[in-house]
Amino acid sequence: MTNVSNPGVGNQPVHPVNLAVEGDDRLAIEWSDGVRHVLSWAKLRSNCPCAACRVEREKPPPLFPVLKLEEAQPPRPTAIEPVGRYAYQFTWNDGHSSGIYTFEVLRLLGEQAAATL
Repeated sequence: MTNVSNPGVGNQPVHPVNLAVEGDDRLAIEWSDGVRHVLSWAKLRSNCPCAACRVEREKPPPLFPVLKLEEAQPPRPTAIEPVGRYAYQFTWNDGHSSGIYTFEVLRLLGEQAAATL
């Protein structure tokens, strides 16, 4: 696994050089070290790094979940905005927008996704 905070190409930290939507359900990330990852919107949304989502993931799943209309739709971002030079903030179609996805989190999720192919 590559640590994004360690020096990469030309002793610069590894960072995304291109983000592109692939199909209706995926984000492709090209990294400064030449690595390319493809992440599904579902994978990104279910791994939101915000405090509220982390707490929710630690709870046991409800026996009879009741979904709001916006939760019944497949996850898809309505906006992706850079946060400084270290992260992206996603606004999701379910209205959630407090997750800050650092480059380290995105790289880890990409490596996990690549390992399951």
